Amino acid sequence: MLMPKTRRIALLFNGNKIFDREVITGIADYLSSTRTHWDLFLEEDFRLRLSGIEKWQGDGIIADFDDPTVAATLAASRVPMVAVGGSYEDPADYPASVPYVATDNVKIIKLAYEHLIEAGLRNFALFSLPEARENRWAQEREKAFTALMRRDRMEPAIFRGQSTRAQTWDEAVREQIAWLHSLPKPVGIVAVTDARARQLLQACTLAGIAVPEQVALIGIDNDPLARILTRIPMSSVIQGAQEMGRTAAHLLDQVLHGVRLNDTRILVPPAGINVLASSKHEPARNPHVMRARHFIRQYACQGIKTDQVASYVGISRSSLESHFRQELGYSVHDEILRFRLNAAVDILKQGDCHLAEVALKCGFTSSQYMHSVFKRELGCSPRSYQERLLSTYGTACSAVD
Repeated sequence: MLMPKTRRIALLFNGNKIFDREVITGIADYLSSTRTHWDLFLEEDFRLRLSGIEKWQGDGIIADFDDPTVAATLAASRVPMVAVGGSYEDPADYPASVPYVATDNVKIIKLAYEHLIEAGLRNFALFSLPEARENRWAQEREKAFTALMRRDRMEPAIFRGQSTRAQTWDEAVREQIAWLHSLPKPVGIVAVTDARARQLLQACTLAGIAVPEQVALIGIDNDPLARILTRIPMSSVIQGAQEMGRTAAHLLDQVLHGVRLNDTRILVPPAGINVLASSKHEPARNPHVMRARHFIRQYACQGIKTDQVASYVGISRSSLESHFRQELGYSVHDEILRFRLNAAVDILKQGDCHLAEVALKCGFTSSQYMHSVFKRELGCSPRSYQERLLSTYGTACSAVD
């Protein structure tokens, strides 16, 4: 059997960005599922460097055109290429004569917005990025948000804030807190990235603004690094970046076999939402209950007790229990356990894990106690629950008792 010809392909992406890593993963999936043979060029540290790339003597390129310097550098290249980036409201903003695979910014914002509507919210805002050529994709998300607001006869509330810099960080946080205080409550906020959402979540904590009772927050990217850096688990729209990578690889494969695909544009919709605590808005009429739940969301997995919650709220334990029974129909301890259980479920979804470590991370006193909570609340053991996830999602993970 003749082996397919090996092609030399450059992948011009920044591996420090979750979006770029997911696109690369999709490209790898395409290669592993076909007989396509590519010799891939990436920098050793997976960072995008353009110096000398115009002299690269390869067969093809897949590049992130959200970076305007990439598009400009490759404009005169005669190497076959496929561009990846964000979608544009104006068709003239797409690169000419280059097959282009785009994340659908309109559908991303619409999905996040509708999620907040379903949570019962009536006020909405967007946390964006400063206007700049490299942030064109963020400005496109602003346009999508503005169109939705005006369609629904609301005035768009958009805050860009400052870029992340050490020397202006304190000032940037103060501006974020001032903006948060200016918004009508409760409010649902869409952040254009998970990194931006994480910043705003920190600002809410510093300002004593309850999440999600007063501010329900959702980011974009489903970035695991951003999630682990927040006390309150953060909801996020999952972009279809892996599908974009598979599509881009397929298009380049076709181009290398002589298919003319100039000006081909493919918009890839989001893959869904990872719904976590930051956007699970449940209106609480009682301010003591709202304040208590805000504290529980931050510290439930650190083994807090009902007395500590009551101390934070500033009322007696018996009074707090009475408020919880009247407002929610269950106890403070039940709320703490519910949050720990949700945290354990989230870890079990992620992959290979030892149940004793899961119990410790989620604030259970022992794996046996976690086991009894799972049996009582979910009707199965943690191991059985994870096996159910395996059969449902096909995830390659296992738990060790």
